[in-house]
Amino acid sequence: MTGKPRTTLRGRTLAGLAVFLFMAVNSTPPLRAQQTDAPSDSNKQPEALLQRIVQLEARLKDVEAALAKAQPGGAVAASAPAPAPAPPSAAAPASTATSAPQGEVPAPQAEQTGQEPMDLNRTLLRIRGYSDVNLHGTTLRGDPASTTAFSLGQVNLFVTSDVSDKFKFLSEVVFEAGNDNVFGVDIERMLLTYSFSDYLNVSVGRYHTAIGYYNTAYHHSTWFQTATGRPFLFAFEDQGGILPIHNVGASITGKVPSGSLGLHYVAEIGNGRAYRTSEPVQNTVDDNTHKALNFAIFARPEAIRGLQVGFSAYRDLLTPAAPLAIDETILAAHAVYTGLDFEWLNEALLIRNAPRGMPRVFNTPGFYSQISRRFRSYRPYFRYQYVNAPANEPIFSPNVGLQHGPSFGLRYDMSEFVAVKVQYDYTMLRGDRAFHTVALQTGFTF
Repeated sequence: MTGKPRTTLRGRTLAGLAVFLFMAVNSTPPLRAQQTDAPSDSNKQPEALLQRIVQLEARLKDVEAALAKAQPGGAVAASAPAPAPAPPSAAAPASTATSAPQGEVPAPQAEQTGQEPMDLNRTLLRIRGYSDVNLHGTTLRGDPASTTAFSLGQVNLFVTSDVSDKFKFLSEVVFEAGNDNVFGVDIERMLLTYSFSDYLNVSVGRYHTAIGYYNTAYHHSTWFQTATGRPFLFAFEDQGGILPIHNVGASITGKVPSGSLGLHYVAEIGNGRAYRTSEPVQNTVDDNTHKALNFAIFARPEAIRGLQVGFSAYRDLLTPAAPLAIDETILAAHAVYTGLDFEWLNEALLIRNAPRGMPRVFNTPGFYSQISRRFRSYRPYFRYQYVNAPANEPIFSPNVGLQHGPSFGLRYDMSEFVAVKVQYDYTMLRGDRAFHTVALQTGFTF
């Protein structure tokens, strides 16, 4: 040969491999004999060698790419095949860090510091989507939504991730249009949960307050619920709801050792609900230093699968306008049964607002009962609801007042992912007034 072949190899590892293979080829006696006996093959040896090296390089790239996807960067380096030794002149300086014993793979940094390791295969985001399209009409006059119209429901992206064996993350990102026909984006829930055990789970972020049953059983999607909408008691804040549906803070949940009784508890502390601004959920700033507290306990007895009975107590200090301060207490109880075919939901609550320095206490009672039965793909249902807020209630909108009446509906599951619902509501108001509402809804998941 008149010179060394030119290559495009990467790094000292492949360069060393090339030198080793080239020397092995030229130093083997049978190969030298073949070159002497067959001069025509002498020009093919470097080409064959280069082709083999290119193949090895391609395989090494594939292995590195596969390891990079499966493990963190540090673990890839530890588990990758050992490269060919580099020449002494190209050797890297010795590391000052303490190395692991020979033959042992160094422990990940998270294990060395006592932290939980992260598995990239499990932390990939899982996203489910839910939405609905509606056609509704009402005889109620003076309401912004009193005209018959098609409307787009919430587009809910439900995101979850297992950060580690103990840490879990979830969020609900909702795209929704208001009565001004302008779409907005809200983070309705965002929770990071650490699970010590089945008896203790700690969560921080924005959550649905554990008042009663409905608020934590059905979130921002009409797909899961039987009816076209939520009971009025559990309407969202931006839809005229009277409960603090959302809260920002921390909570602990878990089981209570109770055998077959199946007791669970929930304890929450958060900013509470604001009444000074148009945004009732206090995401970053609390309008007072007092924190809202909520405690709930419920039972799921093993003897009756699908039955849940519970009670909750909520306490907060409201400051809608200085110097007015109102002590708010919300007591709620529920008894529900949700089987494969039969559903019966019953909830009652009392909202007690007591302005400080005033003898008057404002009590707002409310309840609803909903029953349904599934017949293959069809589920007819009936709901009756009631709420009665005093006319001069200092917190609620004057539009709340007295509302009660029945609802009749039918849900038809066209497939596992699409459901069509039709519902009729008859609502009676204070002063012998009443109005009718009809809604047709197509809900779906994707």
